[in-house]
Amino acid sequence: MTPILAAIADDFTGATDLAGLLARSGARVSLRMGVPDTPPSDTAAFEVIALKIRTVPVADAVAEARAALAWLRSAGAERFFWKYCSTFDSTAEGNIGPVSEALMSDLGTAQTIYCPAFPENGRAIFMGNLFVGRQPLAESPMKDHPLTPMRDSNLMRLLAPQVTREVGLVDRLTVARGVEAVRAELASLAAKGIAHVVVDAVADEDLGIIAAACRDMPLMTGGSAVAMPLPALYRADGTLSEEAIGVERPAIGAGRVVLSGSCSAMTNRQVADYGARGAPVFRLDPLVLAEEGPQAALDWLGAQDLSAAPLVTATAAPDSVKRAQEKLGVAAAGEIVETALAACAVAARDAGARGFVVAGGETSGAVAKALGVTRLDIGAEIAPGVPWCYARSAGEPIALTLKSGNFGAETFFADALARLEAA
Repeated sequence: MTPILAAIADDFTGATDLAGLLARSGARVSLRMGVPDTPPSDTAAFEVIALKIRTVPVADAVAEARAALAWLRSAGAERFFWKYCSTFDSTAEGNIGPVSEALMSDLGTAQTIYCPAFPENGRAIFMGNLFVGRQPLAESPMKDHPLTPMRDSNLMRLLAPQVTREVGLVDRLTVARGVEAVRAELASLAAKGIAHVVVDAVADEDLGIIAAACRDMPLMTGGSAVAMPLPALYRADGTLSEEAIGVERPAIGAGRVVLSGSCSAMTNRQVADYGARGAPVFRLDPLVLAEEGPQAALDWLGAQDLSAAPLVTATAAPDSVKRAQEKLGVAAAGEIVETALAACAVAARDAGARGFVVAGGETSGAVAKALGVTRLDIGAEIAPGVPWCYARSAGEPIALTLKSGNFGAETFFADALARLEAA
């Protein structure tokens, strides 16, 4: 079928986050890992292309996003969503703003919105300032992110250096007045030449208002949650047919493995919880990996009972991450870990693992690529924005969950495995 909504995500976990929320509608959601090499076929009601462009050079990010847009347009899509992290992960140069402007240019649209709010996961925007729980973004653990440390909480100040046109705000007071008030404010800002509009949202009902007001924009941007109300809107007006249903879960073999590269505060707690449950754990050290490679981890993994779902982890506290980055460089330290975890994923698959729990956006991209995964069908959610997904690797059906570092409860790893067994 012709896609009703087509999305581009800046990392793999963010893509599964968005896909999982869209799948709540019961409609089929197809997640492509990178821009397909072949013309569109067997497209779903909701198509999502996952890229790995959050921290690449701006020119590379723009080029990949434009290629994804071109593929989705060739599939017949007319509505588009540019998805980035609910904590607005970016550098002073981009890549959120430059990609937005490139997509706007290609689509011939003069205005878009920015709404990374996800109240269900504790992300709220008020007067243009992003909060993580009760903390302003710049006071949250995101201030110490190893790749995109967020040192300002104001989204307009963060966005302005990344774009060439003016930035504005639709505040919570306007959103609270409803759909027509939001539309009127956007029109007023457009008349003033304001192309990039941050929109406040502090509760789920705000997201419904924003989605209804902006649903006909050629391009919306934000975190996944502002897209979540769209399927219901499309069903209500007949754009999305009742026949557009999801996929059935395939039979998955018994072996399991957990791979964690994220160093977020939440993932640190999740690793600690999983280890405290008696799970077998192997800890990767980037400095040791740089000297000796991943063979010790591969040997350890090869000796494990995969029915016990062993964990291989590079998750560490910020001070440990900083020491490794100082010695190896930020990019090199991350690449060494990603390469090792990707090798562990392949080794586990070859030993019989068919269920993969993966934590961290960069890690998820590396693992999916190593497993040769190019397309995922979206299944049941484990936590808000984190679903089980189904694919094939080396000819075998597999299940993966690709978790953003900050998402999920402390018990997420155990919860994920229990959810897969119950599916």
